[in-house]
Amino acid sequence: MAKAKGPFKKIVSKLVSLKDTSELMIDLAYSSLLLNSRELAEEVQALEEYMDNLHTEFELLVLSSGFKPEESKDFLGLIRLGVVTEEIADAAMEIANVVLRGLEPHPILKVVIEEAEETVARVQVSKTSSLVEKKLRDAQIPEETGMWVLVIRRRKEWLRPRPETVIKAGDILIASGYAEGEEDFRKLASGVRAPAAEES
Repeated sequence: MAKAKGPFKKIVSKLVSLKDTSELMIDLAYSSLLLNSRELAEEVQALEEYMDNLHTEFELLVLSSGFKPEESKDFLGLIRLGVVTEEIADAAMEIANVVLRGLEPHPILKVVIEEAEETVARVQVSKTSSLVEKKLRDAQIPEETGMWVLVIRRRKEWLRPRPETVIKAGDILIASGYAEGEEDFRKLASGVRAPAAEES
C-alpha cells in the first residue's frame, strides 16, 4: 500500500492541474469573446498546446502506475476524467477561435462589446515594480487600478491567481477591469510611477 502513495499523489496532482487549466481556458475564452480580445484568445490558443502535453503526461502516468487488474476500473475512471478536461479545453478553443478568425459577432453580442466599459490588459512585471515578491492579496491591484488579475503566466506555466500567489519579476499578468484603470495597471506592473501633479 505504501508503494502506491507516491504514484497516486502524482496522479492527483496532474488531475488537479488538468481541471484548473481547463477551467482557466473556459474563463479566458468567454472573456476573449465578450471583450472581443485577440490577446486573450491567443492565450487560450497557447494553453491548448500546454493542455495537450499535460493530458498526455497524465495518461502515461496512470498507465505506468502499476495498478492491479482488480483496480483497472478505478484507473479507467481516472483516464475518463482526464478526457473530460480535454473536451472542456477543446470547447474553450472553439470559443476563442471565433475571435482569432475575426468572425463577425452576433448583433446582440456586438452591442454588448461596443457598450462594455471593461477592457483587458496583458503586461509583464518589471524588476523595478513594487509588485515583485508581493502576495496577490497584499498587492491590492484592484484597489489601486480597478483591474482584476485573471491569470498569471510564468514562463511556460499558467497560474490561476490565488490570494497567496507571490508575484515574480518577469510574470505576465492578464487582467480585466474598467478601461480608465488600464494605464495605472500598466504603470504599476512596469515600475513606472505616475508623474506628480505640477504645482500651480
